[in-house]
Amino acid sequence: MTVRAVRGATQLEHDERGPMLESVKRLFKEMLDANGIVEEDLISIFFTATTDLRCEFPAVAARELGLSDVPLMCAQELEIAGSLPRVVRILVHAESARTKCEIRHVYHGGAAALRTDLAPVSGGTP
Repeated sequence: MTVRAVRGATQLEHDERGPMLESVKRLFKEMLDANGIVEEDLISIFFTATTDLRCEFPAVAARELGLSDVPLMCAQELEIAGSLPRVVRILVHAESARTKCEIRHVYHGGAAALRTDLAPVSGGTP
């Protein structure tokens, strides 16, 4: 097994706790499912949120899914003019037998614009 990184992002409609946690849970589950990752494979998870999201820490969604022994960290995205608003990004580090080119990254809703080069493997709904 090798350590692999899986990226994902979702754009929220509003800065509201319930919808944020549901969107992050849906994104996180899809990232794991798309890459055959189970909880025992997880090494650490890094969450970021744009500066306009203040309702909750995105990592709370992972804790609500039952992840209690995986290190989680949240950070704020750089505030860059013209950047996409209300975006939560996730970077999962996990053990995997997949090669780098076999890893599937997941972008939901408007966040798909962040990585148009990955559009064929992106999916989901906002």
